[in-house]
Amino acid sequence: MLDSDRARQTLDRSESGAPASGHAVRDLFSTDEIFQRVVATADEEFVRSTRLLFFSGLAAGLSIGLSFVARAALSAEIGDASSLAGAALYPVGFLLIVLGRYQLFTENTLTPVTLVLTRIAAVPALLRLWGIVLLANVLGAALVAAVLARTGVFDADSAAMAREIAMHGLEVPTGALFWKGVFAGWLVASMVWLNHAARDTVTRFFIVFAIMFLVPAADLFHCIIGACETLYLVFQGLAGIGDAARFFGAVVVGNTVGGVLLVAILNYGQTRRTRFPDRDCDDLALTWREFLFGVGRGAPRRSEAGNAPLSRDEDQEGAETGSMLDQPVSA
Repeated sequence: MLDSDRARQTLDRSESGAPASGHAVRDLFSTDEIFQRVVATADEEFVRSTRLLFFSGLAAGLSIGLSFVARAALSAEIGDASSLAGAALYPVGFLLIVLGRYQLFTENTLTPVTLVLTRIAAVPALLRLWGIVLLANVLGAALVAAVLARTGVFDADSAAMAREIAMHGLEVPTGALFWKGVFAGWLVASMVWLNHAARDTVTRFFIVFAIMFLVPAADLFHCIIGACETLYLVFQGLAGIGDAARFFGAVVVGNTVGGVLLVAILNYGQTRRTRFPDRDCDDLALTWREFLFGVGRGAPRRSEAGNAPLSRDEDQEGAETGSMLDQPVSA
């Protein structure tokens, strides 16, 4: 291979092996290339320890509470809880989460699902990841709700507006909550997909802001920020825990369905069979028993002698700790 070709290949690939620029057009990724970038992120999430996942999820739950604070404060200034202008600050928490690389449950309806769809990660591993992140998100949101309800963070006008915003969610029927959650989950997972298609922070900023503004603008619901809002009412004694649980259950299922079915599976269906040009997909894939009941993922290493990945037996030790895309593309 020519030195110029080798240099370009190095520039066009990140250390994980994911493309850093498009093949046909350098600043435009194809669907396959976006998918490979999503997979690289997913692999990073699966190798995180429980402690790292939990604290990243906790940070996301705390950050999402700032969307509630900002929306209530601005809406109080405007004097209208349903004002689109008041909803303009709704994306604040999501900007902190996306740019800060925290773990948010609704983002995880896309990234780790890609490895499960390709049968590289086991279903129990996905459920473990979801469970840790969701628990941490809700705990963070609950802590913010408790502080807002029991302290003087809100002035009288902002507190009244916060109660009005939160009460609106509890008044929506369960069926409507589910479908509103589906569309919100669709938007969040689409935002994650587009962020992997972007090449700079400024573009990601505007992607997050524009898409997440549509959630309150269209009167949709996000499960974690919704948990913060409803728990705020619970801590003030204005709603029961059963009401909050009904709201949260319907919205979290809707968000999950919207993210997995409308984004992850549809975008996966647009990719070609050879989704990993530097890996043997058949060797990466778990057996059906591992896929359904295991806790790991396929992670063959390169053999030192050449391009062929090691066999499953040869790589059994490395698969437990290594990263699926931890080797650079072979020249």
